[in-house]
Amino acid sequence: MTVLSLASILAESARRTPDRVAVVEGEARVTYAALWRDALVRAAALQQRGLGAGARVAILAPNVTDFVRTYYGVVAAGGVVVPIPTLLGPEEATYLVQASGAELLLHHASYAEVAAAVSEQTGVAALDLVDLPGDAEPLPAHTTREADDPAVIFYTSGTTGRPKGAVLTHLNLVLNATTNAFDANPIRRDDVVLGCLPLFHTFGQSVSMNSTFRVGATLVLQPRFEPAGALALMREHATTLFFGVPTMYIQLLAAARSAEQLPRLRECVSGGASLPVAVLEEFEKTFATTVFEGYGLSETSPTASVNQPWYGTRAGTVGHPIWGVDVEIADEHVLDEIRLLPRGELGEIVIRGHNVFAGYLDDPDATAAAIVDGWFRSGDIGRRDEDGFISIVDRTKDLIIRGGFNVYPREVEEVLMRHEGIAQVAVIGLPDDQQGEEVCAVVVPAPDTVIEAADLVAWSRERLAGHKYPRVVHVVDELPVGPTHKVLKRELRTRFTA
Repeated sequence: MTVLSLASILAESARRTPDRVAVVEGEARVTYAALWRDALVRAAALQQRGLGAGARVAILAPNVTDFVRTYYGVVAAGGVVVPIPTLLGPEEATYLVQASGAELLLHHASYAEVAAAVSEQTGVAALDLVDLPGDAEPLPAHTTREADDPAVIFYTSGTTGRPKGAVLTHLNLVLNATTNAFDANPIRRDDVVLGCLPLFHTFGQSVSMNSTFRVGATLVLQPRFEPAGALALMREHATTLFFGVPTMYIQLLAAARSAEQLPRLRECVSGGASLPVAVLEEFEKTFATTVFEGYGLSETSPTASVNQPWYGTRAGTVGHPIWGVDVEIADEHVLDEIRLLPRGELGEIVIRGHNVFAGYLDDPDATAAAIVDGWFRSGDIGRRDEDGFISIVDRTKDLIIRGGFNVYPREVEEVLMRHEGIAQVAVIGLPDDQQGEEVCAVVVPAPDTVIEAADLVAWSRERLAGHKYPRVVHVVDELPVGPTHKVLKRELRTRFTA
């Protein structure tokens, strides 16, 4: 038996640097020793309720210290964390609690109404996070787990149907945090990280929280991302590292235009979706920092590849695979085996290594389709160049086929983001009687800018191939985003098809 627990990430830093501040939330500063003791108290309270090894516990909370205490408390008790995205309504949250087999729902006070509705529908007890400890005394040590035991169940976005529960093991999450922290883009013990990525999401958990704690650095929590407030927190706490998704980078750039002073960031990491090169370049210039773009999925813990100092950075790519992980390109048309393609060719990104999940909860068919010959099939289309840099072209489901020609939305978006009047853009395919699909650009204008659809069509026609430039343009005030700040293209397709 190989013993390993995700709880050891916090336990070890509490032993090494007990008096160092682990978490900052508002005026509160919690040391590693105090945070670990709080987690062990919650672990004891869960065991008193009969929830121990293997029990699944759902957590519904924003980025607050009680989320952190409870997360590590669940795994210290030997349980499995089921994060519930905070933007879900009662019906969606009910589905996740039922599908996961959660035995308890722990919630923040601000989500009491949703939790009560879920509890009524499922019969699962709902308890406020602050009420969990009760009179429990801390466990003397965290509960023993095996490396391949489940630690967290992340539910995918459900863009192709009902969300599926990706089961991540202790080994998956410990190694991903360790590799991020010490190898890919090393974090220093004196770094201060802004924790504005949702902690219920794999990026926020593994990269912001677990990687920070693995080193013993400090995490400054922002309960919900707001760009001006994020800049203020970064200045106040002398933040050195920022991890975010592209929409956050775009909003921070907009907020920076009216800020009197900008934070001094040592480096930044972008993930979750493709970061337009124009945004990356402007952010690096504005904040005098380096942005390392990376790539991963819930099923890969999440980090699979990232631009790293060892190889240099290349804008428009997601760098090289992280230590211990292989990322290659395979023929997406061959489903029953992995047929790798030569460098430079376009195909499906496939991944193998310590980061690949154990499978989808109670869904062996989906697991078998996703893991073939030991490789995880990502569903993303990309290429790997002669220098080993990986580029993401698009999701297979977002591919537009216009008149028999493939159009990859990201390529079109990269060009449109060079237009000085565009703040954000999403390119989608709309049904068309003549072409099968037509290229449509949904744009958010830059402040104090008016965009005329005909003018943008003419501008893009000069810069894109005949089958790629958008014939349809819709101007909107904002793009719909999900709980993790990803643009919801499926909503745009539904809206503009109608």
